Amino acid sequence: MRQQHRLCQRINPIRLVSTVRSTVPNNTHNVLISSTRVEPTTGQGPLAGSTYICKDNIVTKVGFTTSASKSLENYKSPFNATVVSLLAQAGSKLIGKSNLDEFGMGSSNTNSHFGPTMNPVYPDQRVPGGSSGGSAAAVAAGLADFSLGTDTGGSVRLPASYCSVIGFKPSYGRISRWGVVPYAQTLDTVGIISKSLNVVRKVFSVLDVYDEKDPTSLPQNIRNEFKPSTCKQLTVGIPSEFVLDELSPETRAAWSQALTKLQEAGHNIKPISIKSITKSLPAYYTLATAEAASNLSRYDGVRYGYNNNNQHTKDAMNLIVSNRSESLGPEVQRRIILGNYTLSSDSGDHYLKATKVRQELVEEFSSLFKTKHALVETASGDCDLMISPTSIGEAPTVEEFLNADNANFLNSYVNDILTVPASLAGIPAISIPFGKLGIQLMGQFGDDELVLQVAETLQ
Repeated sequence: MRQQHRLCQRINPIRLVSTVRSTVPNNTHNVLISSTRVEPTTGQGPLAGSTYICKDNIVTKVGFTTSASKSLENYKSPFNATVVSLLAQAGSKLIGKSNLDEFGMGSSNTNSHFGPTMNPVYPDQRVPGGSSGGSAAAVAAGLADFSLGTDTGGSVRLPASYCSVIGFKPSYGRISRWGVVPYAQTLDTVGIISKSLNVVRKVFSVLDVYDEKDPTSLPQNIRNEFKPSTCKQLTVGIPSEFVLDELSPETRAAWSQALTKLQEAGHNIKPISIKSITKSLPAYYTLATAEAASNLSRYDGVRYGYNNNNQHTKDAMNLIVSNRSESLGPEVQRRIILGNYTLSSDSGDHYLKATKVRQELVEEFSSLFKTKHALVETASGDCDLMISPTSIGEAPTVEEFLNADNANFLNSYVNDILTVPASLAGIPAISIPFGKLGIQLMGQFGDDELVLQVAETLQ
């Protein structure tokens, strides 16, 4: 790991953190929460000789799995996540766990208990995006061949865009979530980050298998319905709802360049409209915070996790409140409060309305794609893919982001405006770097291979 430490220092003032836990909180530029190794690999297989870094909300038997939270800072998992076991069998070696926004809640990687991660692409201190900011920054800094992240509303694609690397979110259910610390389980998807599209495709082929331990894993009979797609003359749709006033001039120029490359490759460009996109962001945060409030209720410090050992607290409820107040960060607490309100009788039917918006979005997306949805019956359209920017602009500086966030905490939520629709619809999406910006391709549910094929054209 010493060589990687020097590499990291040479590119940007980012420090690798050792497995000595007491040193971690003092580090404010960390990409990795810990450097570690799991069980020995087979040394053979399609990924033999490769190395990867795993987001620290994916459990491993060796080392800690913290989710970048004080509540789990000393938690050791008794098992490996399915994705970790599959990669070991394929010959890839895990070399570390990457930093993230606490429990995956954020878009900047500034919400970690262990301090923020800096973006290695820029000489000044800029955010790498979130929540998989550590995974994207590690790949951008050359620490590993690829990294694993999780994408709930854009948490793989936005960091990939900010760090000028490739970030792929597969169709929901294609990669096992067993062993992923849940944030919002109907949205959480394991994603792949790399500089090489070929590496992304190899890793996806290893992880794209049914897992009986994961109730959301797509069964084999559904996978058999996914037909291989050809990348001949395609129709690529441009949702008008993604043409935002907030897009920077650089983003518009990159988008135009991507469209030109597709046309030069013989593909057709078509303007389309998906009206439900305008309601997707509030629907997403209604659903995600409600699921987060439910999932994070287990971190009470009684069975495992942080316990302040307050001997003077005789009441069990007060002890739990004290444990959670001290161990969960402000953004996590905010989303738990929002989620509990959504699930309360006082909120009315906000959760039901958000669910209906999600259903409308799935049906609208599906009705525009040429390929039929494997799970939803809708009329088919004539689009093979859709395209948009991944982010509204380049990565902001840490100071710019925090100032905007302090002025209005909704600022960080708006960063997901271009990535949330694909997450709500459960469709595959990939962010391809165009300079220091990302362009996003989206396909029909199950058309992951087509998305990866056309990404080659954009590269």
